[in-house]
Amino acid sequence: MTDMTDTAAEEIDTRGLLCPLPVLRLRKRLGPLPAGTVVRVLADDPVAIIDIPHFCTEAGHAHLSLATEGGEQVHLIRRGV
Repeated sequence: MTDMTDTAAEEIDTRGLLCPLPVLRLRKRLGPLPAGTVVRVLADDPVAIIDIPHFCTEAGHAHLSLATEGGEQVHLIRRGV
């Protein structure tokens, strides 16, 4: 879960959104992207630490990493098939 070598093709800013909106925005933005695309998700909802990795597992995406920068979460996700 710490593969920081992947470069994000797109950034999804969910800061200021509360559960379930960060996951809903992520799902909507991942939809049209080709499999294998890496996205960077910014979040500040404390529940997103649980919700985003759980969504990835359930939907077949890879949650590559979670870091904290300036009090905000930075998730790297690779879109599955």
